[in-house]
Amino acid sequence: MATAAMTTTQAYEVIVIGGSFAGLSAAMQLARARRRVCVVDAGQPRNRFAAASHGFFGQDGEPPLAMLEQARRKLAAYPTVGFVQGTAVSATAQQRAGSPENGFEVVLDDGATLEAHKLVLAFGVQDGLPEIAGLRERWGASVLHCPYCHGYEFAGQRLGVLYHSAGSAMHAQLIADWGPTTLFLNGDTTLESTERKRLLALGITIEPAPIAALEGPGQVLQGVRLQTIGGGDARLVPLDALYVAATTRPASPLAEQLGCAFDDGPMGPCIRTDANTRMTTVPGVYAAGDLTLMRHNATLASAEGVLAGVGAHHALVFGQ
Repeated sequence: MATAAMTTTQAYEVIVIGGSFAGLSAAMQLARARRRVCVVDAGQPRNRFAAASHGFFGQDGEPPLAMLEQARRKLAAYPTVGFVQGTAVSATAQQRAGSPENGFEVVLDDGATLEAHKLVLAFGVQDGLPEIAGLRERWGASVLHCPYCHGYEFAGQRLGVLYHSAGSAMHAQLIADWGPTTLFLNGDTTLESTERKRLLALGITIEPAPIAALEGPGQVLQGVRLQTIGGGDARLVPLDALYVAATTRPASPLAEQLGCAFDDGPMGPCIRTDANTRMTTVPGVYAAGDLTLMRHNATLASAEGVLAGVGAHHALVFGQ
């Protein structure tokens, strides 16, 4: 697939920043409306660590990167669509001559510039993972976030949940629906006694000791090694999968640069958007996907992209 050459400023009606589930879904709506749309993508989707995507309509078990490539091919068939591989490093609103509305200029990491009437922010989030030896390299394989995405594949096996906030107790109760579960407090002492009693009553094991490392060959998890306390031996708790509710942060500073408002989500900040149009608090700027969602899921991200694309198109038509 050809990538647009950036020698001079390129003008579009809408620039979509981010080419994963949300961004491509937004661009598809605009392409089908015959609008000039450009997708800027750095090629680092959040789900690139997962071998398969589950629960997505008609695509259950497909590799997410293959799904994205298929979506790009279908989108590229529309003549008004352009693609730019790169990172958008800045975005600014600019007054358009003869119009009360702003336009936008986007600068890429190679110094090229793009201009558009509207922006759709769909660059996603980055996961903040605990600094535990052996955890990061197993992320997406045997260290997981969402049981709806990956729980079925580990059903009935030995499961664990890493405690790192008050919501982790609820997370453990949820994971226990897939198999025998251990809640690893990792030395945290804030678990309330009422929660502890409830967890134990549900058959969930509570392990208070700090974690030294995750062990197993390659990306396979075989157990959690606990730190030695009081001179005793460091125990290994056998485990097949560990669930971690990772904190999140926007994968790009563009929304802050543009002045978009954020709301506090359970795991990190979310861009505030209008419920109907997915426009942010900055006129002409729309947002979709994990950036705006309190709960992260590929299907929901795609749906958000559809709404943002339609919202941007309506604004082009009606001058919103």
